[in-house]
Amino acid sequence: MESLLLLGGSESDKLSNILRDLGYQVIVITKPAQIGPLEPDDGYLGALIYASENLELALTVARSIRKRETPVEPVIFIVNASQLSELSLRDDLFDDFIMGPVDTTELDVRLKHLLWRSGRGLMPEIIEYGPLILNLETYQATISSRIMDLTYMEYELLKFLASRPGKVFSRETLLSRVWGYEYYGGARTVDVHIRRLRAKLGEQQESLIQTVRSVGYRFGSTRRPQSGPTVTTKK
Repeated sequence: MESLLLLGGSESDKLSNILRDLGYQVIVITKPAQIGPLEPDDGYLGALIYASENLELALTVARSIRKRETPVEPVIFIVNASQLSELSLRDDLFDDFIMGPVDTTELDVRLKHLLWRSGRGLMPEIIEYGPLILNLETYQATISSRIMDLTYMEYELLKFLASRPGKVFSRETLLSRVWGYEYYGGARTVDVHIRRLRAKLGEQQESLIQTVRSVGYRFGSTRRPQSGPTVTTKK
């Protein structure tokens, strides 16, 4: 099995355990010179770089693995809020970043997504629209890297809308398609769930669900964003 390269600092043991619990083999380094000698025969699957303690070391390691004859990818940085501005114009050195402290579920989703994009791993069925990612296998939703705390029906409603961006649905249609024909609740049920979803999307993203006056609701715009929507299915 291919191994993930990990620059972990004082968090090495913790991050190693998290990654191993997620099913990955891990090779831990503390300096760039170790990258080559410790590389397994089948190469590195990707790299996780803990940058919070020493951003310069993290950048040096990232440059080293990007300059290799066979570059290591994907590369994920773990950073803190104060370092975000220092990542500007350096996005050629990493494929994604996570804000510490590390959330295991978020790390798992991001790793699988990046490994699939790089052709190195299988991806569970995913719906992605801009900052919203829905994992249809784990029933998890994230918005701008933040995990949303959704009830089952909130998730089902968001999944239905996000998989059909730009289309307008009446409250009655949403009741029958999401709740089912045997559900006897009124249209107000939809309004309540839409209001809760908007609150959980947050002020910056609540406009993803639009009200179409006298008709119903629409998710997203009538034009697709550059990053989505996409639906990825296991092969």
